Amino acid sequence: MGKLYIGTSGFQYGDWVGEFYPETIRPEGMLTSYEKEGGLEAVELNFTYYALPSMRTLAGMVKKTSPNFRFTVRSHREMTHDIWEDETRREFKETAPIFRAFRQGLEPLVEAGRLGCVLLQFPTFFWPQRENFDYLARSREFFKGIPTVVEFRNRAWLREETFDFLKKEKLGYCIVDEPKLPRLLPYEPRATGPIAYFRFHGRNPDWFGPDKHQRYNYLYSREELEKFLPDIQGMAKEHETYVFFNNCYGAKAARNALELKHLLKEYVV
Repeated sequence: MGKLYIGTSGFQYGDWVGEFYPETIRPEGMLTSYEKEGGLEAVELNFTYYALPSMRTLAGMVKKTSPNFRFTVRSHREMTHDIWEDETRREFKETAPIFRAFRQGLEPLVEAGRLGCVLLQFPTFFWPQRENFDYLARSREFFKGIPTVVEFRNRAWLREETFDFLKKEKLGYCIVDEPKLPRLLPYEPRATGPIAYFRFHGRNPDWFGPDKHQRYNYLYSREELEKFLPDIQGMAKEHETYVFFNNCYGAKAARNALELKHLLKEYVV
């Protein structure tokens, strides 16, 4: 029997004040409130996409949360998005120093036993080409002993070859729910490693619009959430399972995470 952790992608949002956090909260108190008052048991750290993880920062987060609280950490953009120059992928040796620095920054979470996994999230222009399979395999080498999950944004990866490769390399598959648009992946509940990882982005059809914040402006209905319950509970019976809501606009992710927790208490497979 695995463990189930439910949370949101990020936690420090100004527009959550008055919606999820009390009006009087200060930024430094948000993580503690997220767990204690909010009742969420894990968080996906997304700031690491823009800045490499700092040992000091992550050590502080460990102190602010209980021993049962878990963190997952999203990869830095130079590891996944900024690896192209003029549509040509750079050699892995050019990005290897970023992987080393990223891994070193995770040490406080590793030492405390609080790191759930690393999430390698790739963009839509990351295609299933041989050199990209090789890139994934090389990336895995830097996280030995740490569960690592891959999120694709290009539906061309949705093939058995991909799932076989992920199993061989001991890489997890990120199960996504996102708008039904041509380039994006459909919902496909698979686990290819010890971790089952769900990431709910919302279904805003204006995903590729000019305002990137608006793409996450979506609230799942109770009926929509109920359809995921069998898959989530099924995964949690065999895997350590993480469920994160990335529809963070206006604290909608927190609302959906709490509603899902409530629904799971009522639901029996």
